Amino acid sequence: MRTLILGLIMLAVSVVLTLAVKQDNGYVLLGYGNWTVEGSLAFFVIVNLLLFAVFYLAIRFVLRLWAVPGRVSHWNQRRGTRKAQKALTQGLVELSEGNWKGAEKDLVRFAGKSETPLLNYLAAARSAQQQGANERRDHYLQLAHESMPSADVAVSLTQAELQLANEQYEQALATLKHLRSIAPKHTHVLKLLKELYERLGEWQALYDLLPELKKRKVINETEQRSLELNIFRSMLNQAAQDENPQTLVTRWRNMPVPVRSNEAMVTVYANHLLNRKQYDQVESLLRDAITRQWSDDLVELYGRVAAQDSAKQLAIAEGWLKDHARAPVLLLTLGRLSIRSRLWGKARSYLEASIGIEPSVDAYRELGALLERMDEGQKALDCFKEGLNLSSDAPLTELPASLSIGSPKLEGPEENVEAPTDINPPKQARATQ
Repeated sequence: MRTLILGLIMLAVSVVLTLAVKQDNGYVLLGYGNWTVEGSLAFFVIVNLLLFAVFYLAIRFVLRLWAVPGRVSHWNQRRGTRKAQKALTQGLVELSEGNWKGAEKDLVRFAGKSETPLLNYLAAARSAQQQGANERRDHYLQLAHESMPSADVAVSLTQAELQLANEQYEQALATLKHLRSIAPKHTHVLKLLKELYERLGEWQALYDLLPELKKRKVINETEQRSLELNIFRSMLNQAAQDENPQTLVTRWRNMPVPVRSNEAMVTVYANHLLNRKQYDQVESLLRDAITRQWSDDLVELYGRVAAQDSAKQLAIAEGWLKDHARAPVLLLTLGRLSIRSRLWGKARSYLEASIGIEPSVDAYRELGALLERMDEGQKALDCFKEGLNLSSDAPLTELPASLSIGSPKLEGPEENVEAPTDINPPKQARATQ
């Protein structure tokens, strides 16, 4: 539509100009020296227009010819960019599929022509690591840094993650410390440092990092408490391995009061003391913890402590009956302490009371051993049987009703199976007293 209107306008202008020229053709005279040129004004205008068109087209042709090398270069660049983008996509797909060798090849081939060479080299580094080629991995990481120096954090983070995955802990620690210096508030750096310190067993360093982890919301308050307990538990375990017994005690005393009041921490410390046979210290520790806050687990552990003054230990435990008279764990503990004090009748009463409230394998075993020593073999056997039944939820296989001791055969289809002659009869097991 626009072309039609433009054509009509040009046609109208041509008609007007033709009528004007026909009415008055005009006259032009040009002179230079002895030369003169004369003609109509219309002819002069037409010649000028033709010359202008020729010069214009000639200049456009020269300019286009001059721009050919640049156009070819730009075309090659765009073609290379398309190939690089295609290779990057293919490489990332192969990386996701686990084709490490093919992914590395595609990612590196056109990395120099890629608009995002950083992504090519970082992905190629991951592919090289999966092939165990650490030198190529580090080379790709260096190329990634050179391709975009401003992306130092991204490159170093990738390097730290790969070093952690490859268990190169010293190198990872150096990389993360460098990252901490240039990006102290980066949450992922803090998260990787936390993981690294846990793997290295650097509990003091991890404890010092806790406030920053909480401040930057890398962990919440619940995770902080759990991590804090895990740190102190590991510190205790390390101190327990020291040959100097005072190291464990010093480590415990240097811990915050809330940590020393935690039931799980008290249990860990008590077990370490028990392994060192420091029974009186364990008794005092557990007594204070139970008095502060009742715990069935700590009460059960208290009954296993062979303190030097067993009578005093029994009296202390009996004092807890005032508030916990029907606690089966306390009655079991009292039974054990009574046995240690050689009060057989009292021990039997406590153990039977514990079973009467809530039967347990430990109570049946303690009572069975006590009855066996008191020459009540059948009752002891019954206790052991009840404890064994209580320890397993699997039902017994039903036997035929006609089965009896000494019966020559069971009711059922007759089987003709000869016993092997090369197997010696089993020796009778001796009961352990």
